[in-house]
This record gives sequence, structure tokens and C-alpha cells, in this order.
Amino acid sequence: MGSITARLKGQLPMEIAVDSAKGPEVLQLLGVEGVERLAAVRVNGEARDLSSTIEPGAELEPIYIDSEEGLEILRHSTSHVMAMAIKELFPGVKVTIGPAIENGFYYDFDYTRPFREDDLPKIQEKMKEIIDADYAFVRKEMKSSEAIAYFKSQGENYKVELINDLGVETVSLYTQGSFTDLCRGPHLPSTGKIKAFHLTKVAGAYWRGDEKRSMLSRIYGVAFAEQKELKAHLRKLEEARKRDHVRLGTQLGLFSTYEEIGAGMVVWHPKGAMLRHILEEFELQEHLKRGYELVKGPQILKTELWKKSGHFENYRENMYFTEIDSQSYGIKPMNCLSHMLIYSSNIRSYKELPKRYFELGLVHRHERSGVLHGLLRVREFTQDDAHILCTPDQLDGEIKGVLDFVRDMMAIFKFDYELEISTRPEKSIGSDEDWERATHALIAAVEDHRLPYKINEGDGAFYGPKIDVKLKDALDRRWQCATIQCDFTLPERFNLFYIDKDGQKHRPAMIHRVILGALERFIGVLIEHYAGAFPVWLAPVQTVILTVTDRNIPFGESVLKSLQEAGVRAEGDFRNEKLSLKIREAQLQKVPYMLIIGDKESQNEGVTPRLRSGENLPLMKQGEFIQRIQEESKQRR
Repeated sequence: MGSITARLKGQLPMEIAVDSAKGPEVLQLLGVEGVERLAAVRVNGEARDLSSTIEPGAELEPIYIDSEEGLEILRHSTSHVMAMAIKELFPGVKVTIGPAIENGFYYDFDYTRPFREDDLPKIQEKMKEIIDADYAFVRKEMKSSEAIAYFKSQGENYKVELINDLGVETVSLYTQGSFTDLCRGPHLPSTGKIKAFHLTKVAGAYWRGDEKRSMLSRIYGVAFAEQKELKAHLRKLEEARKRDHVRLGTQLGLFSTYEEIGAGMVVWHPKGAMLRHILEEFELQEHLKRGYELVKGPQILKTELWKKSGHFENYRENMYFTEIDSQSYGIKPMNCLSHMLIYSSNIRSYKELPKRYFELGLVHRHERSGVLHGLLRVREFTQDDAHILCTPDQLDGEIKGVLDFVRDMMAIFKFDYELEISTRPEKSIGSDEDWERATHALIAAVEDHRLPYKINEGDGAFYGPKIDVKLKDALDRRWQCATIQCDFTLPERFNLFYIDKDGQKHRPAMIHRVILGALERFIGVLIEHYAGAFPVWLAPVQTVILTVTDRNIPFGESVLKSLQEAGVRAEGDFRNEKLSLKIREAQLQKVPYMLIIGDKESQNEGVTPRLRSGENLPLMKQGEFIQRIQEESKQRR
């Protein structure tokens, strides 16, 4: 038996007697409890396998399996188990990459046929066998040339490509049972540590996200430290499936996409178009109340203008171009250029500032087909876009004003949210000084408002840093919608100026901002947030009139006319069908109110409202019901 000196983080060094100086033994001797729950150990700040040897004098920190880092290790280890299971079940399959992601993992495979949902139960059973066998995860470091030779012998050409791209002398490999994979680690001590996992879905994915490369099968799964956590998450996934906006969009008759029209292009049906109209009108009024001016720019602008702005150099892979009379034009992916030209159409005095230009601007962006999904990722969308041009002294107040606008709007839809400040990306324009000024302005405004935020390094727009607002919906999922960007660069490029008190030209600051973001995406989020049951003020159809018999139709038609004249969005179901069927169909359409019209209602010239929850209200006069709807709409309920 030997001894080493080691210490836990934040504690004094201890000399301990050890047999092997392996992680678990050293940690236990240092007084760490729950060694059986450890996923890995941090040694001098570096996460390592528990099986690694602890060098004398090391500072140690346990990584428990239920911690954020421990769960990531658990999930990545589970992806290796899945890859091993698939290799055993499907001879000839090639493995690519299998990272941990939020709540789970995925692995991409190249096989003679795409994997299907009905393959998952068989794969899951094989994974359970591997877990029950309790294979140790064994790390081995190898020269890159040797690793390349090994993977070539296995026919794993994707691994060979990855090693070549790494450009390092040595790589690490992990083996459990018969399966060996390229990986930097760390991993769990053994497969038996995996207690709760489930395979969730199959999708297609291009190798390295490149549409010109191989189409692979991606299998997703989730994994947790305990079964109860897994069960809770699966219940949440099932609820998310029920709320899926594409499924509900079809059920509620809101929108469609058509292959013959093109991917990422949305066709709005009457109810969906009404929902958009309500949202757009609401937004317009909210902007006008806050001193914004309504503007509108063209869909295409000369390519020379996009070169001047820097979009051609830094963003053209996301743009569409066309030619008219031998002149190249770019279809706009954003609205800022027209707004700057409106500003520069007159000489501006400091007394005019700030100028707040608002446009519900239709834009087009070239998204890869593999990432398009329903309303959440499209190629044509409308932004509630605004650009604020102000003096540098006004900048702080204007950013705070936008933050207040975001707060007010999110409260109406009952969204909580988080903030991220994204800093200068590698591909960008402008001076270091301008970027520093812009970033400082955003941070100062957020901190003055005492709002918590995270820094997202290198993810700003190419012309300036930004605040990203991540909404949290009813299932606690995060969605990117609002953004606030601070920009000193484009005003410089477009020679924007104002005349200050000293009679001299000065450069304005510019804020690019959206509140709801892309309306298509926001509506998709709303559908899932409300599970399609929109509040009365937002519902495309607020009430449907259901007649009991044909003799009630004349009165039902008069009620429908009265409601529509009062501005209530109403429909009538006067079919010769059972009332129970009409009620069930209205509930499936998630209409807030159903008005039952039978003999009693006809005789009393009243209506009996029924809520979509199933609750029946007492008979009331038409005017009383109209007032109820109008009051709920006014209060945004």
C-alpha cells in the first residue's frame, strides 16, 4: 500500500493511504459521500473517467450522475451503448457522431436503408442487454495514424475523416464490450450505471449538415439518472406531441404547406389568416402607442446596396438573388436598408430623434431543407421589425424602452423569458471600438433593469451585438423570438447623420429590434403554448352557434347576424345533425364559446353559452353575451 497527497476543491490537502490511487478510492478516502452515484471526477479542473489514476497533489471535485455535467456524461455514454446495439443488430452499418444534447442524445448512422420507428423497440431491448452485462468503458490513447488504420480495417470511413480533420498526433478511443469508438470522454465507469433511458424518434440528417453529403439516419433518445425523472419527461413529451403545432394547425384549419408550392412556404387558411390579422393589428396599435412610425420597403433591392451594407459579403448564403434588365437584385432577408434610406431622405435635427420606424416586413431567407419545420423554420416569414435611430445619449433609454415593450407583450401571452447577450462573431464588420460601445450599451441597460442574463460568446449579428429573448412556454421549453441589436456600423456605412446643438454633423446610433420576432414562428409557439385553445381575444372563431333542430335555424341565423355586426367572430352550425356531434366537433376546434339555440332560447330570444371546458352558463340575452365577449377581448383574456 502506498500513499498520496490530494485535496477536495476548497479544502486543505490530505495525505491518504491508497492501494491503486484510482478515482473512487481516493475520493472515498477524502470523505466524499455517495461514491456509487459518481459519473466522473474533475482533476485539477479537467473532467476525467473515474478509472483514471490520480496524481499526487491533485485537486479533486466529484461529478455526480444527477448533476448537469454528470447527466451529459450519462447521455453521451448511452449514445455509445445505442451505437453498439445497432452495430450488433445491423451488420454493415457505419457510425458517425453521437453527442449528448438537452435531456438526451442522438447518434447518426449510415445504413443500406433508413432506420424506422419500428426498429426502435428492438434496438432498445439490445441496449438493455448491454447495460445488464455491465461492460466497463475503457479508455485508450492511440497515435492518430494507428487509429486511422484501425477504423479503416473496420470500414468506418466517417471516423477516419474525423481523425484526419482533427489534425492531432494522438486521439482517445473508448471500448465497451465489442464496440470501440472515437471519443474524448469522459464516460461512466460501466454500462450498468445507465438506469433510465428511452429511444424517442428517427429522423434524417446530412453528414455534417451538408446537403451535398450522405443522408444519414439519426436516432434520438433521452436518459436520466432515475426512472421517475424519465417517466416525468416522457409524460412531457407526450403532452408536447399533443400540442404539436403542425398537427393542430391541420386539425384547426390554420395553415398548410404544399410540396408543389415549395418547402418552407406557408399557405394560410381562413382561420389562420384571421389569427395573423388579429396579431398584426394588435402589434400595430401597440407600436403606435409607443411612438413608432409605420413604414414599408420593397421586397427586392439592388445587389450593390447589399454589398454596401455588408450583407453580400457576410450573409449572401442566406439570400436569394434575381436579375431584372441585366441588373442584379437581392430579395430582402431583413428590413434595415429601406429604413436607413428613409432616415437619410431628409436632413435630421437632434430635436427629431429618436426616430422609430416599424414595418411588418415580409422577408426571405435560404434555410437548408433539412432544418425546415412547420411554422418554426420557414423560408418566407414576416417580422415585426423596427429600427430606432437616436443620439448616443438616448441609446440607453431606447434599449430600456424596448426591454419594457418585451416585458409588456410577454405578460399578455403569459410567457416567462430569459435573456442572453450575444457578442461579436468571427465573421463581422465594424471597428473594435464600435463593438465595445454597442456591447457595453446592451449590458448596461440590462443590468440597470436588474434583469439576469447570460453571455453567448460569438453569436451576435455580423454588424452588432444583440440581446436574445428566450421564451419559456407552458411546458417550460425555450424559444428564441425577440431580439435587440445595437449597431454603430451600418449608420457609418450609410453615412447617416443628424445636426446636433453645435450645428455639426454627428453619427446616430441604431437599434434593430423585433418583439415577437417572425410571426410564423411566434404563431407556431403560441399554438403549442395554448395547445390550440387560444384566449377569446385571439381566437379566430370566438363562438359557434349550434341549433338543436331545423325549426331553430331562423333564430340562430338572426343571432349570428347580430354577433357579426357587433364585431364578434362567430360561425353557425345549422346542419341537421345531433347536438352532441356538433358540440364534440366545436370542442375539437377549440372554440371558446358554443351558443346552444333550442326552443327555449328561441322563445326567450336568448342564448345558452357553453364553454369549451364543458361548463354550461345560464340563459342570457344576446346583448349580455356580446358584452361578455367584448370585455374579455378588451382585457386580452
